Amino acid sequence: MRVGIICASDSEVAPFLPTIDECKITEKAMLKFYEGKINGVAVVTLFSGVCKVNAAIATQILIDTYGVDVIINAGTAGGMNPELEIFDIVISTEAAYHDVAPDILTEFHPWLESVYFKSDQELLNLTHKAIDKIETEGKVYWGRMVTGEAFIADGGRKKINEQFAPLTVDMETASIAHVCYVNRIPFISIRSITDTAAHSGIGHFEENCKKASVIAKDITVALLKELRSR
Repeated sequence: MRVGIICASDSEVAPFLPTIDECKITEKAMLKFYEGKINGVAVVTLFSGVCKVNAAIATQILIDTYGVDVIINAGTAGGMNPELEIFDIVISTEAAYHDVAPDILTEFHPWLESVYFKSDQELLNLTHKAIDKIETEGKVYWGRMVTGEAFIADGGRKKINEQFAPLTVDMETASIAHVCYVNRIPFISIRSITDTAAHSGIGHFEENCKKASVIAKDITVALLKELRSR
């Protein structure tokens, strides 16, 4: 089994790099792919760059070129549900685009039954086992993530919450889930909260990104251990 780990930014992938044994770096489509093992599990990780298209490019390359069997999206996100606090963790049960007309995906390829891409159920089950075995600074939630081509501070927050009631918002998750769906690759996203309605803005994201990225890495490594045990 080989696991692909996609992060959006260099800050998000940085905590993974020291944990990779026998690391080999290769390049494709202006991206650097780090191949090796984490706790005995074969992995390929990278930062894709921010936004839906960049994330989709990275995902398809992981599948076609590196032959990954599972993809985990790890990193940070903005909290949309008012219960969420900075450094809480959200694990995706499903993901959707908040800026794509619904019939684009239901009436045309890939002909979804709804606008939501479901996370893999076995991976979800394993995340529960992983969380039970480690300590986390924040609370852990399982739920809906939404994705769009903009950083959401205050503008647009109300409309997105009314339409989707998500736990988090980011710029990559749904596109990664989309590519995994059409390729029939198991997918899950693990994101730590950097900003909320109470602490919104790009400044809060930048201030909290490094620590939140480490938290997301720790949960991801715990999930890898469960995959290895399976």
